[in-house]
Amino acid sequence: MKKAPRTMTKATTTMKKRRSGSKEGKGGDSPFELIDARIWELSDWRGDTLARIRILIEQADPEVGEEWKWRGVPVWSHAGMICTDETCENVVKMTFAKGASLEDPSGLFNSSLEGNTRRAIDFHEGDEIDEKALEALIRAAVALNTPTAAQRPGTRG
Repeated sequence: MKKAPRTMTKATTTMKKRRSGSKEGKGGDSPFELIDARIWELSDWRGDTLARIRILIEQADPEVGEEWKWRGVPVWSHAGMICTDETCENVVKMTFAKGASLEDPSGLFNSSLEGNTRRAIDFHEGDEIDEKALEALIRAAVALNTPTAAQRPGTRG
C-alpha cells in the first residue's frame, strides 16, 4: 500500500470544514475534526489507509460531505450516503451504501458480497489501493445518488 503522509489531510482542512456534515460529536467537534483525530489516534497502517481513502474520496468528489455517525463511524455523502469507513484491529472496511447496484469492473468489492444492498472493500496491512479504480467506484456511487435532469420530478426527460 502506498503510504500517505498524515500531513496530506491537513491540506484539505479548509475545504473539508466547509463541506462537513452537521452531525457533531463530543464537545462540539466537527465531523472533519473527529475523522482527523481518528486518523491520528490509530498511528499505524490503519490510520495511513483511512487518510489515503479520505483523500481519494475528496479527489473523486470535491463536493463530498463528511459526517460522524453511529458512535464513531466516518461517513461520506453526496445527495445521500456514499460510503462509510470502519477501522478494526486487522482491517479498514470501506462499505458502499448502494454497492450492490454498482458495477465493479476492477473487482474491488471483497466483503459483504451476500447482501442485497451494501458491498464492502476490506483493506489489510500491506494491501495496495487501486486508486484509479476506487475513484471510479466512488464517482459511480455519487452518480447513483444524483438523478439526472430527466429523472427529477417535475422535469421533462
